[in-house]
Amino acid sequence: MRLADQFELDLVEISPNAEPPVCKIMDYKKFVYEQKKRDKILKAKSTQVTVKEIRFGPQTDEHDYEFKRKNAEKFLKEGAKLKAFVFFKGRSIIYKDQGQILLLRLATDLEEFGKVEAMPVLEGKRMIMFIAPKKKK
Repeated sequence: MRLADQFELDLVEISPNAEPPVCKIMDYKKFVYEQKKRDKILKAKSTQVTVKEIRFGPQTDEHDYEFKRKNAEKFLKEGAKLKAFVFFKGRSIIYKDQGQILLLRLATDLEEFGKVEAMPVLEGKRMIMFIAPKKKK
Protein backbone atom coordinates (compact mmCIF):
# COMPACT_ATOMS: atom_id res chain seq x y z
CA MET A 1 0.00 0.00 0.00
CA ARG A 2 2.93 2.27 0.74
CA LEU A 3 4.40 1.61 -2.72
CA ALA A 4 1.08 2.43 -4.38
CA ASP A 5 0.86 5.70 -2.44
CA GLN A 6 4.48 6.48 -3.27
CA PHE A 7 3.89 6.11 -7.05
CA GLU A 8 0.43 7.72 -6.78
CA LEU A 9 -1.21 4.66 -8.33
CA ASP A 10 -3.99 2.28 -7.26
CA LEU A 11 -3.52 -1.06 -5.52
CA VAL A 12 -5.83 -3.54 -7.28
CA GLU A 13 -6.59 -6.93 -5.74
CA ILE A 14 -6.24 -9.60 -8.45
CA SER A 15 -6.88 -12.83 -6.52
CA PRO A 16 -8.32 -12.32 -3.02
CA ASN A 17 -8.62 -16.06 -2.25
CA ALA A 18 -4.92 -16.82 -2.78
CA GLU A 19 -2.61 -17.14 0.19
CA PRO A 20 -1.27 -14.39 0.45
CA PRO A 21 -3.75 -12.30 -1.65
CA VAL A 22 -2.37 -11.20 -5.02
CA CYS A 23 -2.39 -7.45 -5.73
CA LYS A 24 -1.14 -5.27 -8.55
CA ILE A 25 -0.12 -1.62 -8.64
CA MET A 26 -1.69 0.17 -11.63
CA ASP A 27 -3.56 3.24 -12.77
CA TYR A 28 -7.09 1.83 -12.48
CA LYS A 29 -8.85 4.66 -14.37
CA LYS A 30 -6.50 4.18 -17.32
CA PHE A 31 -7.12 0.41 -17.21
CA VAL A 32 -10.93 0.88 -17.29
CA TYR A 33 -10.60 3.41 -20.13
CA GLU A 34 -8.50 1.03 -22.24
CA GLN A 35 -10.94 -1.83 -21.53
CA LYS A 36 -13.88 0.26 -22.78
CA LYS A 37 -11.88 1.30 -25.83
CA ARG A 38 -11.07 -2.37 -26.63
CA ASP A 39 -14.73 -3.37 -26.22
CA LYS A 40 -15.83 -0.55 -28.52
CA ILE A 41 -13.39 -1.66 -31.25
CA LEU A 42 -14.58 -5.29 -30.97
CA LYS A 43 -18.20 -4.16 -31.21
CA ALA A 44 -17.45 -2.09 -34.31
CA LYS A 45 -15.77 -5.07 -36.00
CA SER A 46 -18.68 -7.42 -35.35
CA THR A 47 -21.26 -7.50 -38.13
CA GLN A 48 -24.98 -7.81 -37.70
CA VAL A 49 -26.80 -9.99 -40.20
CA THR A 50 -29.99 -8.55 -41.63
CA VAL A 51 -32.61 -10.70 -43.33
CA LYS A 52 -34.48 -9.21 -46.27
CA GLU A 53 -37.68 -10.83 -47.54
CA ILE A 54 -38.99 -11.18 -51.07
CA ARG A 55 -42.51 -12.48 -51.63
CA PHE A 56 -43.76 -14.20 -54.75
CA GLY A 57 -47.11 -15.64 -55.78
CA PRO A 58 -47.25 -19.08 -57.42
CA GLN A 59 -48.00 -17.50 -60.81
CA THR A 60 -45.72 -14.47 -60.65
CA ASP A 61 -45.40 -12.77 -64.04
CA GLU A 62 -42.03 -12.49 -65.85
CA HIS A 63 -41.67 -8.71 -65.36
CA ASP A 64 -42.49 -8.96 -61.64
CA TYR A 65 -40.02 -11.82 -61.27
CA GLU A 66 -37.22 -9.81 -62.92
CA PHE A 67 -37.97 -6.78 -60.73
CA LYS A 68 -37.82 -8.86 -57.55
CA ARG A 69 -34.71 -10.71 -58.75
CA LYS A 70 -32.91 -7.36 -59.18
CA ASN A 71 -33.90 -6.35 -55.64
CA ALA A 72 -32.67 -9.69 -54.31
CA GLU A 73 -29.37 -9.16 -56.14
CA LYS A 74 -29.03 -5.73 -54.51
CA PHE A 75 -29.76 -7.16 -51.03
CA LEU A 76 -27.13 -9.88 -51.44
CA LYS A 77 -24.54 -7.36 -52.66
CA GLU A 78 -25.19 -5.30 -49.52
CA GLY A 79 -24.42 -8.39 -47.45
CA ALA A 80 -27.94 -9.18 -46.19
CA LYS A 81 -29.39 -12.67 -46.08
CA LEU A 82 -32.36 -13.25 -48.34
CA LYS A 83 -35.58 -15.00 -47.41
CA ALA A 84 -37.51 -15.70 -50.59
CA PHE A 85 -40.96 -17.20 -50.24
CA VAL A 86 -43.97 -18.07 -52.34
CA PHE A 87 -47.26 -17.34 -50.60
CA PHE A 88 -50.17 -19.58 -51.54
CA LYS A 89 -53.64 -18.03 -51.12
CA GLY A 90 -56.77 -20.14 -50.94
CA ARG A 91 -56.79 -22.88 -53.54
CA SER A 92 -53.52 -21.81 -55.15
CA ILE A 93 -51.84 -24.40 -52.88
CA ILE A 94 -52.37 -26.87 -55.75
CA TYR A 95 -49.55 -25.05 -57.58
CA LYS A 96 -46.84 -26.14 -55.11
CA ASP A 97 -44.65 -27.38 -57.95
CA GLN A 98 -44.82 -23.97 -59.71
CA GLY A 99 -43.76 -22.27 -56.47
CA GLN A 100 -40.82 -24.62 -56.08
CA ILE A 101 -39.76 -24.12 -59.70
CA LEU A 102 -39.93 -20.34 -59.19
CA LEU A 103 -37.70 -20.46 -56.08
CA LEU A 104 -35.19 -22.83 -57.71
CA ARG A 105 -35.06 -20.53 -60.74
CA LEU A 106 -34.32 -17.61 -58.41
CA ALA A 107 -31.56 -19.65 -56.75
CA THR A 108 -29.89 -20.38 -60.11
CA ASP A 109 -30.20 -16.73 -61.20
CA LEU A 110 -28.57 -15.51 -57.97
CA GLU A 111 -25.86 -18.19 -57.92
CA GLU A 112 -23.01 -15.72 -58.48
CA PHE A 113 -24.16 -13.41 -55.65
CA GLY A 114 -25.12 -15.93 -52.96
CA LYS A 115 -25.47 -19.57 -52.08
CA VAL A 116 -28.62 -21.41 -51.08
CA GLU A 117 -28.66 -21.96 -47.33
CA ALA A 118 -31.93 -23.89 -47.21
CA MET A 119 -33.76 -25.45 -50.13
CA PRO A 120 -37.46 -24.60 -50.66
CA VAL A 121 -39.59 -26.03 -47.86
CA LEU A 122 -43.37 -25.79 -47.55
CA GLU A 123 -44.45 -24.42 -44.15
CA GLY A 124 -48.19 -23.97 -43.98
CA LYS A 125 -49.17 -21.63 -46.83
CA ARG A 126 -45.59 -20.51 -47.52
CA MET A 127 -42.75 -22.15 -49.40
CA ILE A 128 -39.56 -20.65 -47.96
CA MET A 129 -35.95 -20.63 -49.17
CA PHE A 130 -32.92 -18.87 -47.63
CA ILE A 131 -29.98 -17.50 -49.61
CA ALA A 132 -26.80 -16.25 -47.89
CA PRO A 133 -24.46 -13.73 -49.55
CA LYS A 134 -21.11 -14.96 -50.83
CA LYS A 135 -18.06 -13.76 -48.94
CA LYS A 136 -16.28 -10.75 -50.43
CA LYS A 137 -12.63 -11.23 -51.39
